[in-house]
Amino acid sequence: MIIVIQFLQALKQLPREKVQLATKFGVFKIEPTKVTVKGTPEYVRSCCENSLKRLQVDYIDLYYIHRIDTAVPIEETMGELKKLVEEGKIKYIGLSEASPDTIRRAHAVHPITALQQEYSLWTRDIEPELLPLCRELGIGLVPYSPVGRGLFAGKAVVESLPQNSFLETHPRYTGGNFEKNKTIYFRLDALAKKHGCTPAQLAIAWVLHQGEDIVPIPGTTKVKNLQENNGSVKVKLTEEDLKELSDAVPINTVAGQRTGDALFRTSFYFANTPPPPKKCRLE
Repeated sequence: MIIVIQFLQALKQLPREKVQLATKFGVFKIEPTKVTVKGTPEYVRSCCENSLKRLQVDYIDLYYIHRIDTAVPIEETMGELKKLVEEGKIKYIGLSEASPDTIRRAHAVHPITALQQEYSLWTRDIEPELLPLCRELGIGLVPYSPVGRGLFAGKAVVESLPQNSFLETHPRYTGGNFEKNKTIYFRLDALAKKHGCTPAQLAIAWVLHQGEDIVPIPGTTKVKNLQENNGSVKVKLTEEDLKELSDAVPINTVAGQRTGDALFRTSFYFANTPPPPKKCRLE
C-alpha cells in the first residue's frame, strides 16, 4: 500500500502526458486449482472505472485484457472497450495470452496496440504463429518474464529460492526439473562473462534484439535490480551472438511447463472464444 501511495504522489508531480500508464483487468479470482476470468461488458466497465478512481487519473493509456474469458465472445468484451476509448477513459487496448483467432477477431472490432505474452530464451512458443501475426497486424509485443521467472538472474541457482516464493511450486523450479534447468543458467553465465554483462542483462538483451516492436517488462521489487535490468539496452549482439545464445538454451532441454496447470489453462493455447450471436451487429 505504501508503494501505491508513493506512486500516486509521484504521478501528481509530473505532467500527465509524460506518463504512460498501463493496467489490466480480467482475472477475477485465483485459486490453487482454478483461475476465474471475467470479460463481460459490465465487468469491463466496472474494472476500468474502479481503476481510474484508485489511480486518481482521468484516463488509462494502455488497458489490457489480462486473460481471455472463453465463455464470452471477444467481440462483446472488445465492444465495451471500444466505447471506453470513445469516452476518453482509455487510449489504447492490449491483450494478454490471446490465441491467434481471438487476436484477429479483437483487432477487427478495434485496433489492438500491444500483446503481452511470456517470451524469453527458455519460453519461445509464440515464435511460430503469434509473433508473425503481431507483425502482420502492426501489434507491438510486450514480453513478460524475459529473465526466465528469475532463473537467469541466478540467485535461486547460486543461493536458494526466496522463502514463500510462488516459484516453490513452479513446474520449472520443482523436483528434478530445477536441477536440470540450473545447467541453463551456468551456460548463460559463461556467455555473459564473454559480453561483459550479467546473465539477466544478456537474457533481456536477447529479447530486445528480436525486433524493434518488442518491449520486455522484467519484474523486480528492488531498485538495484531495476538498474541492472536497464543496463541490458547497452548490450549489443550480432546475429552470430543471438544464434549462440539461442543454441545455448535448446527449447527441448527445458524441463517443466512454463507455468502451473491452473494458469496454463488460461494461456493462449486455450483462449478461443465463442462466436458472437448472429443477431449481434457491431457498429
